[in-house]
Amino acid sequence: MATSKLLSYLFLQLTFLLFVLDLANAQGGLNVGFYAKSCPKAEDIVKKVIFQTISTTPSLAAPLLRMHFHDCFVRGCEGSILLNSSTNQAEKDAVPNLSLRGFQIIDKAKSALEKACPGVVSCADVLAITARDVVSALNGAHWNVETGRRDGRVSNITEAFMNLLPPTANITILKAGFARKGLSAKDLVVLSGGHTIGTSHCTAFSNRLYNFTGKGDTDPTLDPNYIARLKLKCKPNDQKTLVEMDPGSFKTFDQTYFTLVSKRRGLFQSDAALLDDSETKAYVQSHAAAVGKSSFFKDFGVSMVNMGRIGVLTGNAGEIRKVCSKIN
Repeated sequence: MATSKLLSYLFLQLTFLLFVLDLANAQGGLNVGFYAKSCPKAEDIVKKVIFQTISTTPSLAAPLLRMHFHDCFVRGCEGSILLNSSTNQAEKDAVPNLSLRGFQIIDKAKSALEKACPGVVSCADVLAITARDVVSALNGAHWNVETGRRDGRVSNITEAFMNLLPPTANITILKAGFARKGLSAKDLVVLSGGHTIGTSHCTAFSNRLYNFTGKGDTDPTLDPNYIARLKLKCKPNDQKTLVEMDPGSFKTFDQTYFTLVSKRRGLFQSDAALLDDSETKAYVQSHAAAVGKSSFFKDFGVSMVNMGRIGVLTGNAGEIRKVCSKIN
């Protein structure tokens, strides 16, 4: 009799637990395949737009990847960077490596989703899926994207300046900035590997070439031969020229970024700073050779999922925007 009561009790407890889990899922927690029933072709629709874009304009991969980074670090991964307000335009102007064309591609993917599944897929999720697909389109890492984010309704330029880590950041600032978002030192060095694609304006690093300490000097942590090459491209006060972050490989997602950093040829101070911490330095050095490619790809996917969980809105919070550039 006692055994029967115990089994009944355990059955009720298990039933209640499953109910709670189902309720939590119904309320919109992040998970892989969130749109499996509500919009089963959602990821395929985004992938088609992105792969078509990158096949003709591979230079857009980096801006599209950075959009997800910047979105998550400013207000959390809620698509606020896409809002077309006056303050957000200032944010777009203030943040390097974003492009108007990138925003247009996101709008194109969202428009295709709205035709197939009106009011279902969030702009925040479009950014997350796009980030994965641009990397895959450049023969890089591939990972399962957790979806189920909702869109925020606020865009604030002050928060952009407060939360985005500058290219001049040292290792202390970098680690603290990532820790505030719940990310580790390993996430920091792995996600920095995203600098293997894309370009930057000279203004983001010109102080390392011409006036590092205010005395007309160069950054001693930057390879002198590389400084000479960069000076040929970037003259003092040059605000227009673009320079490859990973010279010779800036349109290919690979591990050669770590090779450059290990040789003191990281373009930004924040790149060089990775050699100032034992954990991040060890990662850079162990992935500087081609044999580190597969483990970097695996780690990049894990860290992107970690970043994609920052400050998300789920359940009934926020909204599902019909158009990414404005709230409903």
